[in-house]
Amino acid sequence: MKLNHETVTIELKNGTQVHGTIACVDVSMNTHLRSVKLTMKNEESINMDTLTVRGNNIRYFILPDTLPLDTLLIDEGPTKRKPRKENILSSTRGRGRGMIRGRGRGGPRGRGRGAPIRR
Repeated sequence: MKLNHETVTIELKNGTQVHGTIACVDVSMNTHLRSVKLTMKNEESINMDTLTVRGNNIRYFILPDTLPLDTLLIDEGPTKRKPRKENILSSTRGRGRGMIRGRGRGGPRGRGRGAPIRR
């Protein structure tokens, strides 16, 4: 999200170039642009107010030269998680009632076919 409100050029896989200001980018790399100039290959350019480019159609982003890449490319790193407090009951494996038994839902043993009947 560091490129929000930056003016970039996006080249698509079909050769089309899109020049505009990034409004937002979602997790699938779908890019929403404002004040767009769309230049299709071997055609005149078209001006648009807004445009959404599907992420898998993007070949690459062309960033402006004035952008400070050294500060933008610094990884913030993963956040540190607090260690969980271990409880006596939760330290055993398993799920269901009681957590001490560790298996099943707390009913009688098994729900299978049962013992074979001998005659």
